[in-house]
Amino acid sequence: MGGVLLATLAADLARAQAGGIYTCVDRNGRRLTADRPIPECLDREQRELSPSGTVRRQIGPSLTEQERSAQEAQQRKEAEARAREVEERRRERVLTTRYPDKAAHDVERAAAIQMVDDVTATAEKRIAELKQQHKAFEVEMEFYKRDPNKAPMALRRKIAENEDSIAEQQRFIAGQDQEKRRVHQRFDAELAQLRKLWESQRLPAAAAGAAAETPAASR
Repeated sequence: MGGVLLATLAADLARAQAGGIYTCVDRNGRRLTADRPIPECLDREQRELSPSGTVRRQIGPSLTEQERSAQEAQQRKEAEARAREVEERRRERVLTTRYPDKAAHDVERAAAIQMVDDVTATAEKRIAELKQQHKAFEVEMEFYKRDPNKAPMALRRKIAENEDSIAEQQRFIAGQDQEKRRVHQRFDAELAQLRKLWESQRLPAAAAGAAAETPAASR
């Protein structure tokens, strides 16, 4: 028995000196060694030992094509999650830099709402102009009150175009009302997020301030 053991050790040593020894424990609990990756241990971890007996690297377990695809898909999913996390942290830094406090956020909200109000005011001014034109057309139509069908086609076309333009401007103003609500909703959601970020920034600062005051108090 001792001779067999010595022979095995000598063979392992020779393989180690030539390159490296691969070792593993197979599914039956047997420890195997070889001078190349061991087929019986493709489903489990193998170790490559240096000539000095230290672990050069760990190998495997080798995966089937389906397992490898699943592993790659999981790795991509994890990488995407990390990328989203990094992007979210970047966006948070940009947000708190742009809005260091609520006052700064309120100023930008007011500016965004003012832009919508300015566009709405322009549309309302245009409606007032169109209504003035409509009144002028109505004066002309007075001549054809008894039989409007006798009014010139050009006049009737102008009246129809005028009414269409008024309706279009009114639809535009309704759209601006919706836009104003969307602006407020966006700023409300942003403010809710900012409150959490501002609070998370204040906590470390408060803790640092308390730590700085403690030594002074002890003196």
